[in-house]
Amino acid sequence: MKPLLLALAAATAVATPASAEPAVWVVKDADSEMVLFGSVHVLPPGLSWRPAALDAALTKADDLWFELPVGPATDVEVARLAGMLGILPPDKSLFTLLPAEDSKRLIRVADAYGIDKAGLARLEPWLAEVALAGAAFGKAGADATHGVETVLNATAPAAARRKALETPGEQIGLFDQAPMAEQLASLKVSLVELEKDPEGYTKLVSAWLAGDAGVLDREALQPLRKASPALFQRLVTGRNAKWTTELDTRLKGQGRSVVVVGVGHLIGDEGLPARLRALGYSVTGP
Repeated sequence: MKPLLLALAAATAVATPASAEPAVWVVKDADSEMVLFGSVHVLPPGLSWRPAALDAALTKADDLWFELPVGPATDVEVARLAGMLGILPPDKSLFTLLPAEDSKRLIRVADAYGIDKAGLARLEPWLAEVALAGAAFGKAGADATHGVETVLNATAPAAARRKALETPGEQIGLFDQAPMAEQLASLKVSLVELEKDPEGYTKLVSAWLAGDAGVLDREALQPLRKASPALFQRLVTGRNAKWTTELDTRLKGQGRSVVVVGVGHLIGDEGLPARLRALGYSVTGP
């Protein structure tokens, strides 16, 4: 899915101005403070990305929220569910589900990233995108070990209670239950970008490191919004609405929270900061 390619962008480390850093939003009411930070889930080692404001918030946080619980148990469950749900029926092939030109592009991309085409043929489109992204991560020397969630979960104070906005089953279901036409539309966008715009990754990671929401929206969200509005609703705006309800409940209590979700969920009028601002909270940030 296109949001996966936003994560893929971070696999290429690039130079940015010394003052640039990923964006942080601060949401407040009379007795609560919530810091929002946009994640890239997979990163190479050695990339400097932690804003001072995020680290300061973590030292005082009562709770730390992620999309999913972070740790080996979640990784095992996600892999199990993907292997169970993301396989096509025996009489189907991904290569025949795609139009001829897209099927040829899939072959070229698979060859470029060293992916076994026989195994790829058995995957539903959403899981094929995951496989393609994973191969690109590996080729670039990036992995989830150095991603934002893994690093923050390991280094944030143990006193900050870990919370999750979704379960592995809920998240995998969002991908797996998407209509086939929507999955194929998203895969087509990703294939074109993997083959024709490798510099797009550098642009995206540069924008993330610089906190440039405009570029992130244009390069990471608009292509999926255009290719499959229904899938965009399923994967981005629908989840944003659900998460806003949960975060609103948290803010109606007391205390300090840090929320770390994919950066695409924080951008624009449909993002969490804008939604929380519309509910009447004070929101500062980009």
